[in-house]
Amino acid sequence: MTLKRLLLVSNSTLYGGGYLEHCQDQIQKFLGGQVKRVLFIPYALQDRDNYAKTARQKFQSLGYALDSIHEAADPVASVLTAEAIFIGGGNTFRLLKALYDNNLIQVIRKKVIEDGIPYIGSSAGTNVATVSINTTNDMPIVYPPSLQALGFVPFNINPHYLDPNANSKHMGETREQRIKQYHEEPDTPHVLALREGCMLLVEGNKATLLGITKARLFKRGECPTEHEPGEDFSFLLNQ
Repeated sequence: MTLKRLLLVSNSTLYGGGYLEHCQDQIQKFLGGQVKRVLFIPYALQDRDNYAKTARQKFQSLGYALDSIHEAADPVASVLTAEAIFIGGGNTFRLLKALYDNNLIQVIRKKVIEDGIPYIGSSAGTNVATVSINTTNDMPIVYPPSLQALGFVPFNINPHYLDPNANSKHMGETREQRIKQYHEEPDTPHVLALREGCMLLVEGNKATLLGITKARLFKRGECPTEHEPGEDFSFLLNQ
């Protein structure tokens, strides 16, 4: 049986560090020595060339070659031959629309779920790995044909989760209030809120919280709960 392998990171850059610096050890351990080349999907940002350059420099420094899908003549073929996939952050709506427009949803699902190639997501790339992008923080600047995403896991994630600031004079909704509004709708799945510096590792039927910050789990009709790095989240995979 092929194991599904995911590394779902809240953010690409942590305050005080460089691009993917806070999670580079986890990336190297996750990809290991078997993977030689990573397929990068930069669709979440408009300047794909510069984005690919940034990602390529980082992955080369970790010992991996990087190919960007926007440079390929046939995006579907590039996924079919990929050893690993990394989808970076940016605008989640733009990203998901591009995945649909390029007919990549089903082929990426097959490569990750059936063939078991490693998948790394950061921010928007983490959002699209879940059931839907309903709990993204981004503005809907474009309209994908559906909010349904890759569905590698049966729950949603809110990356870059911010705690309410009791001293703030801002009167808009807090992130907690927005997630609770989502759960006012019927049949909505759990939402794992990943603070910056936090990530979720999925290997087959096992899920583990990693990183340096805690996560918050929201379940419909229940009070949110706090969780420490190292905790077993395998129960989330069996909703």
